[in-house]
Amino acid sequence: MGEAVTSCDVLVIGAGPGGGNAALQSARLGLKTLLIEDHPEIGTPVHCGECISEIACQNLDLNLPDEVISKRVQGIRVIFPDRTEKCLTEEGYVLEKHLFERWIADEAVAAGARMHLGHKLQSMERMENGNFEGWRCNGKGDEFPIEAKVVIDASGVAAVCSKLVKTSEGKPLNEKGKVVAGMQYELTDVPTDGYLDFYIWPSYAEKGYLWMIPKCDGRANVGLVTEDRPRAKKALDEFIEDTHFKDSEQVLPPWKEKGSPAFGGTIPISGPFENTHHDGLLLVGDAAGFTSPLFEGGSHLALKSAVYAAETAAKAISEGNTSSEMMSEYTRKWKEEFPPYDKILRGKNALFNLTDEEMSVMATCFPDEMSDMGISGKTMVGLRLLLRRPGLYSKKIVPAMLAFGYSRAKYYGW
Repeated sequence: MGEAVTSCDVLVIGAGPGGGNAALQSARLGLKTLLIEDHPEIGTPVHCGECISEIACQNLDLNLPDEVISKRVQGIRVIFPDRTEKCLTEEGYVLEKHLFERWIADEAVAAGARMHLGHKLQSMERMENGNFEGWRCNGKGDEFPIEAKVVIDASGVAAVCSKLVKTSEGKPLNEKGKVVAGMQYELTDVPTDGYLDFYIWPSYAEKGYLWMIPKCDGRANVGLVTEDRPRAKKALDEFIEDTHFKDSEQVLPPWKEKGSPAFGGTIPISGPFENTHHDGLLLVGDAAGFTSPLFEGGSHLALKSAVYAAETAAKAISEGNTSSEMMSEYTRKWKEEFPPYDKILRGKNALFNLTDEEMSVMATCFPDEMSDMGISGKTMVGLRLLLRRPGLYSKKIVPAMLAFGYSRAKYYGW
């Protein structure tokens, strides 16, 4: 007897926000969908700050159930090295991320997708009969081998398909991108006023930033991202000890039963990968490099890229053509709507080339409320800078300032 094979239209790798939504949207489009996750449960460990803006939810047509929302917030506040504060008032939500991811996965199953935990993809083999027909996938888990017409890689920063799939030259589909370390604690009894606080304090977070993200019951995520990965935990501990957070207690987050209270992971910062599509393959979320390069937000981009991936897969499968040429529709869609990564990266690099004092001068030129500066507001910022420190123009201060606006993205908010 031959080896038992699991067949599907779409195989989704990873059940985070991007994977869960890719499975949900694929199932809603009538595709036979299989969602696999290598962890034994959905939603753990949590790697991110757990927030999303209202604008993003509107763009995604996402109606969040109350049980996944930890706290509604008013916007973000950016705090510069000299303690200058600037606000971006724009409503949004802090999530209980583990519950949010489980909710999306459950919605996918309710829509008809099949989900299997403890399944790890280890190899992909092209199926061809004159033309490309799909992928034969193997790995750890009872459902393997799996044959799929389209694979959607939502494996996060691991980007497993970029390593397993080779180009015609025999090279990996994508080279490994640059990452930063993210780490945080959940603290109790943290005073807040409904804003997310982002601290651009290079003395603690080299080429990164720190945050306080408020949650319900006086809890808050306090953490950082930094390019100095070996020092991440020590730097975060020093920041907490040197600020008003030192009186707050570190506790295990609700999804973690034992171990260190610290949690986090690595975050891609190079921008989108060179190849986000291939024959019968689409990359979404962190697996495609879709994080905002300045503040590294990624959930909203993962969720939207999943929508585009499902739409592209459905069209290609219906036409019986899942070649790279058909898959390119996906790349065209996200490029039309997602933030201008190249401009944000240039601005981020310019920002981190400034001294603490120069960053603070720049901050004083921003209005206290940055939510709707418009052309006249940006012109005023430029004039203020020209009067206060004209020499900063030679240090590419304009791209640094514009990066803050670009990072909001047209449809995604903060």
